[in-house]
Amino acid sequence: MNSPIKLSDSQQWRVLAAVGGVGWLLYLLGPVLAPFLTSALLAYLGDPLVDCLERRGLGRTPGVVIVFISMLLAAVLGLVIVLPALEQQVSVLIGKLPTVLVYLDAQVLPWLSQHFNLKLELDSATLRDQFTAHWRELSSVARTVLLQLGRSSQALLGWLSFVLLVPVVTFYLLRDWDFLLAQFRALLPRRYEPRFVAIAQEIDRVLAEFLRGQLTLMAAMACAYTLGLWAVGLELAFSIGVIAGLMSFVPYLGVIVGLLLAGIAVVLQFGDFWHLMGVLAVFGVAQSLEGMVLSPLLVGERIGLHPVAVIFSVLSGGHLFGFVGVLLALPVAAAVVVLLRHWRDDYQRSALYDTLPADE
Repeated sequence: MNSPIKLSDSQQWRVLAAVGGVGWLLYLLGPVLAPFLTSALLAYLGDPLVDCLERRGLGRTPGVVIVFISMLLAAVLGLVIVLPALEQQVSVLIGKLPTVLVYLDAQVLPWLSQHFNLKLELDSATLRDQFTAHWRELSSVARTVLLQLGRSSQALLGWLSFVLLVPVVTFYLLRDWDFLLAQFRALLPRRYEPRFVAIAQEIDRVLAEFLRGQLTLMAAMACAYTLGLWAVGLELAFSIGVIAGLMSFVPYLGVIVGLLLAGIAVVLQFGDFWHLMGVLAVFGVAQSLEGMVLSPLLVGERIGLHPVAVIFSVLSGGHLFGFVGVLLALPVAAAVVVLLRHWRDDYQRSALYDTLPADE
């Protein structure tokens, strides 16, 4: 077993100051770091594939080119397949929005009035006519807003830098990944190198298992939601299933968002009780399948984070680094958990933990 790292008081304060300074710098550079953090994550995911090609006799650079092109093709193929389907189903949803006014006026408002004594009135015919008449104007306004956003130099620069930097930085990180790790390892103090390497290897193992399991779980839940909603007869089954599956990386978020969207879609498409019960059954069965079979099998206790800690990590990452922070929150949390586990073990082996109170 690796011995705990022992530092003097002055060294501990210097380490804490350095960690605090780096954390503050990362916070200040959050918007700039987003493409680099994304590239680092992609390079981390692609490096095992490049190493596999190297073991088969292929050079590092040709292996990087093959993996890099494969990742680009996978991303483009995913966009080509998913985006048109999402656009088509969103158009169907928008086209059905006027019918929800009729349903509210004929079904929901009378039910609320009968059971809760709420006197609500809704002129659905007038609202539907106004919606239809001004739909083109709404589309024109949306296009105008998008054009104004496009003219914003800061927003445009941010998007362009992200789109252009991520592929370039990912390629160079993939090519030099092993070299960079070797250089970083060479900087470690010889006395503490075995401990640092052991912790890094454990973090790598936890991250690899978690990412592999979580991505598989998200894909499985997206398929389960989509097939279930398709069996119910929902026209928007694909869109809602994909959205709910992608959001399942946060505990209960996928089922909540998916159930809300599916409930609205059922009201717009069918407007009856039985199809709504079918949707509830789909999400109930899928959630049970995730909790009792898929999640223990694919993810298990690889991170050891409580669901509340998962939600806090995602919200904190989103606040600090935006959407990229949401994507990186759980991998970073997994690394932090490993570090805290080692710190706990060191603390429990320390004299401070074993010291008994003096007899009075």
